[in-house]
Amino acid sequence: MMVTNPLDYVEPLGKAGASGFTFHVETSKDNWQELIQMIKSHGMRPGVALNPGTPIGEVYPLVEAERPVEMVLVMTVEPGFGGQKFMPEMMDKVRILRKRYPLLDIEVDGGLGPSNIDMAASAGANCIVAGSSVFGASEPAEVISLLRSSVQKA
Repeated sequence: MMVTNPLDYVEPLGKAGASGFTFHVETSKDNWQELIQMIKSHGMRPGVALNPGTPIGEVYPLVEAERPVEMVLVMTVEPGFGGQKFMPEMMDKVRILRKRYPLLDIEVDGGLGPSNIDMAASAGANCIVAGSSVFGASEPAEVISLLRSSVQKA
């Protein structure tokens, strides 16, 4: 959730049945521990998103905390709207995270599709968010299958 105060959204999303809640590290520097605890207390899996311009070290304390996030989302576009071009230089962040945290779920979001999924999967991403490449495809199921297969192979 790219919102100013993610704490305001935890309870309503938990009550609505959400299984996970991912917040942006940039909006939660002062209250991430409380936020993670609240997410978990509402039965959801906590994750943290990292924007392209934010140093990777910003998420280390959240992954290494006593009550850690369970997933890191590396944004491969600037958040805000769909259809943007994939930023391959963000794969360095994915590789660093995978090396440092071999068992961590690492998600990538933004501009992903058949032409770059292998790059993301081989860098260490094991969760993929794909919007335009799936919903804009004439055969969405084929695109989903290709994306899934690439991640499973890696």
